[in-house]
Amino acid sequence: MKPLTLSWPKRIALSLLVGALAALASQGQWFWKQDEAVYDAYVGAWDYTPDPRLLIVAIDDDSLQQIGQWPWPRSTHARLLDRLTHAGTRRVVLDLMLSEPDRQDSAQDAELAAAIRRNGHVVLPVLAAPANGPGMAEELLPIPMIAANAATLGHSDIEVDGDGVARGLYLTAGIGSPHWPALGLALADQRGPLPGLIDADTHPASPYQWRRNHFVRVRYAGPPDSIPQVSYVDVLNGEVDPALLQDRLVLVGMTASGIGPRLLTPTARERWMTGTEYQANVASMLLAGKAITPLALPWQAALSGLLVALCALGLTLPRAVASALLALPMALLTSFVLLRAGNLWFAPAAALVFTLVVIFAWVLWRISAWRRQANSDALTGLGNRLRFEQVLQQEHDAGRRSARPLTLVLIDVDHFKQHNDLYGHHAGDAVLRRIASTLRAHARRPRDMAARFGGDEFALILPDTNAEGAVQVVEDLIADVRALKVPTDPGHTLQVTLTVGIYTRVPTATSEPRHYFAGADAALYRAKDAGRDGYAADAEDAGDDAGHIDGARTES
Repeated sequence: MKPLTLSWPKRIALSLLVGALAALASQGQWFWKQDEAVYDAYVGAWDYTPDPRLLIVAIDDDSLQQIGQWPWPRSTHARLLDRLTHAGTRRVVLDLMLSEPDRQDSAQDAELAAAIRRNGHVVLPVLAAPANGPGMAEELLPIPMIAANAATLGHSDIEVDGDGVARGLYLTAGIGSPHWPALGLALADQRGPLPGLIDADTHPASPYQWRRNHFVRVRYAGPPDSIPQVSYVDVLNGEVDPALLQDRLVLVGMTASGIGPRLLTPTARERWMTGTEYQANVASMLLAGKAITPLALPWQAALSGLLVALCALGLTLPRAVASALLALPMALLTSFVLLRAGNLWFAPAAALVFTLVVIFAWVLWRISAWRRQANSDALTGLGNRLRFEQVLQQEHDAGRRSARPLTLVLIDVDHFKQHNDLYGHHAGDAVLRRIASTLRAHARRPRDMAARFGGDEFALILPDTNAEGAVQVVEDLIADVRALKVPTDPGHTLQVTLTVGIYTRVPTATSEPRHYFAGADAALYRAKDAGRDGYAADAEDAGDDAGHIDGARTES
């Protein structure tokens, strides 16, 4: 395949234009499913050793069986907290909804509040209730008595993608402004700048909207059992060695089957995970500095556009398809390297799709160009002998159906061999190109066709053209060619003349295209015998079988 014959500035401009289209597509999130499939493949088995300080106190099936039906009295949770306090835990997330007071025994609330106060490092959840229809968004906080004793509150808003997989979360969220940390962030208790995409819009349309910020993708440590767990009932009954609880970051939450929510994750093994295990993975990720930050849209668009632009540029080089196809692994490799080396997520699908689209469009363009080349003369750009025979057959059939006349014109350049021998092939080629340009100018109608057989032989096919019209076209053509001044040597020009044969008939059921060629060829030889630089016409009259019109040679 030949490369595109464009100057380098035009190649670069074309490549940048195609890249800009890909950049726009990448911002539209049109290919999010494909992006997530690539992401899941990259992170599915990308495990790591979680922070050893993390521990889940699981409200599991054994605990429900031994303690009794859920929900349990709040005094039970107070006893558990006291166990953790005496063991010297560093921080405790009590992932329980406490937004309503105990309506049967208010002392239960006071007992739990006191236990929280004694611990001094308890984090409680804020439930996000986004706006639903005409209703406003809500924050369901623990009751004031309990909330007042917590070290901090954290939101439990979990981001689930359109395919049902939990791949990321907002580290901060809240009504009016993102003021609550995520539970996992609150458990990690990290200070300093937060990772993640920052929402630059700090002025919400309504102060009652649920606002979120600092979006990250969760780097899971592995399957749910990656983070150690102990049973709630074992801790409550003192069956867990206090040394195992000392200085731990503890998350108390539901893991029992059929009660707590379960989330689908991109991990390769044991893909389902409870909300408690999810928040523990968030804390582990933050403690290890492994949060994955998606590229901001401008950078995402710029990188996608650059990759597709390189693909388009490759199509202008030798081995075009092979050069362009390099953009496909390059996009995947770029995404992989940024993820593994920099904890940055570049969604490659827009670049991949647009690369394939560009290559497909280029292949279609090349096929079209090859078809044009197969039907055109390389020197003049006119139709070649193959194309001439196809069009003559088509117009013959069309004329037979419509009973309209068809004219075939055969043209020879006078003394062309002498011109070639005297002035050289470059001058001869210039003559042929100038004549071809003049012929094309006289084949004005959409169905008219100019062709070159080879050498100095040309033809015109003129559908729906009677003898008078054909003669007028030929006379104008001969006059225009006589007026040509083809440069040869500096200061010298060459005058060129034509000899033309014209054949006009209404196609019939018994006629064939070869009859037209034979008739025009016979007229051409009559014109040559008459002295060249003129024409002879063979036309069917109303009263005769055939009529002959000869154009006399006229000196210029």
